[in-house]
Amino acid sequence: MQEDDRVPYTFSLLTNSANPDSAVIDITNDLWTSVLKPGHKTTEDVLTLVYTPQAVFRVRAVSRCSSAISGHGDAILTAQFSPASSSRMATGSGDGTARIWDCDTETPMHTLKGHKSWVLCVSWSPDAKYIATGSMDNTTRLWDAKTGKALGDAMRGHTKWITGLSWEPYHLQKPDVYRFVSSSKDQTIRIWNATLRRVELTMSAHSAAVTCVKWGGIGYIYSASQDKTIKVWDAKDGKLLHSLNAHAHWVNHLALSTDFVLRTAYHEHTGKAPTTEEGKVGKARERFEKAATLGGEIVERLVTASDDFTMYLWEPKKGTKPIARLLGHQKLVNHVSFSPDGRLIASASFDNHVKLWDGRDGKLVLSSQCNIQVLR
Repeated sequence: MQEDDRVPYTFSLLTNSANPDSAVIDITNDLWTSVLKPGHKTTEDVLTLVYTPQAVFRVRAVSRCSSAISGHGDAILTAQFSPASSSRMATGSGDGTARIWDCDTETPMHTLKGHKSWVLCVSWSPDAKYIATGSMDNTTRLWDAKTGKALGDAMRGHTKWITGLSWEPYHLQKPDVYRFVSSSKDQTIRIWNATLRRVELTMSAHSAAVTCVKWGGIGYIYSASQDKTIKVWDAKDGKLLHSLNAHAHWVNHLALSTDFVLRTAYHEHTGKAPTTEEGKVGKARERFEKAATLGGEIVERLVTASDDFTMYLWEPKKGTKPIARLLGHQKLVNHVSFSPDGRLIASASFDNHVKLWDGRDGKLVLSSQCNIQVLR
């Protein structure tokens, strides 16, 4: 038996070996301390010891994979939990399909077939009713999250890969109008009306592939690009508001301090949700404002990760200069994320390290080495 597979046991003493149901004495330390010193038995007695495993199920350390769910026929390229509960998850794969999983039973629920190439991004709508997917076949598709059925044909507009998807925050939505934004390798960003299945706005100011896009809670859309810049757009009319210039190489990813509350909208860990539409919108707005309030004002912070080995922390609403430059990685930084409360930032790099940073001033908190493999 391997060291990490050992099962711990407890030991006890039967006071009457002829009657196993009689009282038992737990041996908490050793025989002398637990049995002989208190006078339960003498050194000349025959002792009957009973051992019992401490756990019926073998529990693995949290540093190890607890389980694996098979189903996809190729590499999994993207994954996202449902806003309503972590018991549902959607994934996109190089096998050209997306899947919806039941994480409680660790079984696949639905296979979303329709794309002709790799599925590069998946995104749940804030109310968990729909899933949008973007593919290397240059299209986006919409799916019913409960049944897994396709909602119409592929939505065409981009001329190259879809690199990112982000839904309009729930508290900003118009009644019964679902919208999301997509980014592409064709250097453009497009706002889609999912209800009418058409493009409403096309934003084009980047001079290279757009790598990531986020729809913020204050009405801004943020996009990162291989042209070394981050653009800030007005979601109402698609007007370019700011261009954030600090990185010396491709900007690979960006994250918002409000990402978690925007993604989960009115859903909370209690499982209780408002029953009216007004209540849902109000709850979503309340959760956003609580998460974004800093020093008595609404602040939406932004962190960006780049091939120049650095990260920058921004507050675009206040200006175009970064708050802090986050130094420490020795190779390109590929992914970055805020903690749900916005207090910490996690970054992953090709230097095989994951680092934790303070979400307010950008100071390094912790560095951990791991084995990271990323497809580019």
